[in-house]
Amino acid sequence: MVLIELVFAIALGVFVVLLLVNSMQREQQQQRLRNAFYQQLGAGNGYISLIQLVAAAKVDPELARQFLEHQAQVLTAIPEVDADGDTFYRFPKLRPSDAAR
Repeated sequence: MVLIELVFAIALGVFVVLLLVNSMQREQQQQRLRNAFYQQLGAGNGYISLIQLVAAAKVDPELARQFLEHQAQVLTAIPEVDADGDTFYRFPKLRPSDAAR
């Protein structure tokens, strides 16, 4: 009986550690996405594509897609397609009068 409790306690400990590690990795990915998003947005003069975000943040494309679509919805970005058929999101530019408000 003691052996079963010990195995259970060890398994529970491993599970908790894995949850913590997973949570920290997700937070690090979100931070990389945020940093890359604003960097690419500035460098691209308000335009950003999914592949640019994936490459800059070095995260899974699906995670980057979800992040980019959420940002596009929140910040009212407009999707545009270039001559090559690539989709870019055009985000509103910050104007000096907007910053003063």
